[in-house]
Amino acid sequence: MPGSPYLEEPPEDLMTWPVLLKISVPIISALTIAAWWNDILLEWGIFLTIALTISFLTRR
Repeated sequence: MPGSPYLEEPPEDLMTWPVLLKISVPIISALTIAAWWNDILLEWGIFLTIALTISFLTRR
């Protein structure tokens, strides 16, 4: 892999952005559709905003 800090291949189970997006986008999409179907989209948005804010603050 050119420009990589690894000598041969990246380590197994390395969480990179493409892998993270492949996992999180379908899950968030399914939960958003379920919230829309059950008419709790506002509550889902508030929960998602709070969860992402807490995640941002703890990783700083």
